[in-house]
Amino acid sequence: MLEPWIIDQIRRREEEERRRGEGPRLELPLPERPMAPEDRPQGDAGDDDKDDSETKRGVVIIAM
Repeated sequence: MLEPWIIDQIRRREEEERRRGEGPRLELPLPERPMAPEDRPQGDAGDDDKDDSETKRGVVIIAM
């Protein structure tokens, strides 16, 4: 059997590793199923008459 101080040291190291591994999490509210064409906002990138090269793309920057 290990000495109590060794067991305590191992427990502390494991707790530190868990804390380092757990970072802040952000859960996005994603729809469970794709939106139907009639539910899409006007001008959404789902229009079939536009060429793929003309679709608008954006960038989202999340600063912490």
